[in-house]
Amino acid sequence: AKRWINIRKSYGNFYKVPRNQTKLTIMLEKLGMNYDGRPHSGLDDSKNIARIAIRMLQDGCELRVNERMHAGQLVTVSSSAPLEGAPAPQMPRYRN
Repeated sequence: AKRWINIRKSYGNFYKVPRNQTKLTIMLEKLGMNYDGRPHSGLDDSKNIARIAIRMLQDGCELRVNERMHAGQLVTVSSSAPLEGAPAPQMPRYRN
C-alpha cells in the first residue's frame, strides 16, 4: 500500500482528542465499545479498527487518505486534499 487512512489520526482530528487518547483500547472505550477478541491479534485488531471506522462514518466523519509513502518516506497528506475515489458510503445512524 502506498497510501492509507491512519485511523488514529482521523479519530483524533474528528473527535478533537490528543494523540495520547488514540490508542485502540481507549478509542473503543470512549465510543462505548468493548474490545472484541485477543489484544494484538492482527485479525481481532483489524475487526475492532473497522468497528471504530464504522462508528466514525455514522457520526458524520469523511474518512480520507491521510498518509502515504513517497520515495521510501512516510508523508502526511493534508486533510484539505481532494477526496480520492468514491465518496464514503452513507451508514445508518444507529448506536451499538
